[in-house]
Amino acid sequence: MSRHDEARLQDIIEAVDAIRSHLSRGDLRDGMVYDAVRVRLIEIGEAVKAIEPTLLDSAPDVPWKEIARMRDHLAHRYFDTDHAIVQDVVDNDLAPTSSTRELSAPPAEPSTERRLRRWFGPLEHG
Repeated sequence: MSRHDEARLQDIIEAVDAIRSHLSRGDLRDGMVYDAVRVRLIEIGEAVKAIEPTLLDSAPDVPWKEIARMRDHLAHRYFDTDHAIVQDVVDNDLAPTSSTRELSAPPAEPSTERRLRRWFGPLEHG
């Protein structure tokens, strides 16, 4: 994995940690929390777009294209974003019990795919 990809993965980890921190202060009904979470979801999507496609291909269970499309929608169609969709992402797509720090740790035994899945959790998007 390149240094660039490691840095983007670290960006994702930090964005997820920030989302969790924001949500510890309130829920998405609070406009400031909603805006902060939305910006961090945009950062996650932007980081995904910058990661080498072969690395993304090694974790096919993660909906990379949907993450990137979510970023585009949040950035360009912010005025008609359904709060329920953002809430669903927060509730279901950020594995709440995983250790995000393990994702960026050098792979000792687990494959990159396994580390990513541990962070993202089981995503059942159709």
